[in-house]
Parts: sequence; C-alpha cells; structure tokens
Amino acid sequence: MEEKKYEITYIIRPDLDEPAKKELVDRFDKILTDNGAKIIDSKDWSKRRFAYEIGGYNEGTYHIVNLTTDKHEALQEFDRLSKYSDGILRQMTVLR
Repeated sequence: MEEKKYEITYIIRPDLDEPAKKELVDRFDKILTDNGAKIIDSKDWSKRRFAYEIGGYNEGTYHIVNLTTDKHEALQEFDRLSKYSDGILRQMTVLR
C-alpha cells in the first residue's frame, strides 16, 4: 500500500503550562509513530481567538502535524484518544 501525506491540526487548551503542553504533544506524536506513521514535522502554529466558545475557552493554541503513513490505524488511534484528552479541544485530519 502506498504511503499518503496527512495533516493533523489540533487545538490545545490555552491554560496548559509549557511543560504540560510539551508532554501532550510528545504523547500524541508517539501515538502516531507507534502505530506506523512517519512524522515530517510537528509544530505550534499560533495561539488564536475562536469565533465561538469551545469547551468554555475563547482561545487556544493550534498545533500542526504533517505525516506520512500507509496504516489507517495510526490516524484512527490518534482520533480516538484525542477525543478523550482533556488537553485537546478539537482536532481535524486532512489528506494532503
């Protein structure tokens, strides 16, 4: 199966301190790599104000992960665990 490029954008709660945010990002990057994805880059985009309130917050830090994978399980596991994470407000995966 051919590897495809994906971009995952997720919003991190604004009240997380820097060590907690780094731990969250590292944990979710590891979820992807443990399930067969190859991360091209993983970086913060910026802190942005929302158009509407999400989970009681008016702003959040957008984080972008570019990756390649031929295993859909990596994306499914990321999606499943991000829904239960207190640190992630929203996430979106796009095929590039």
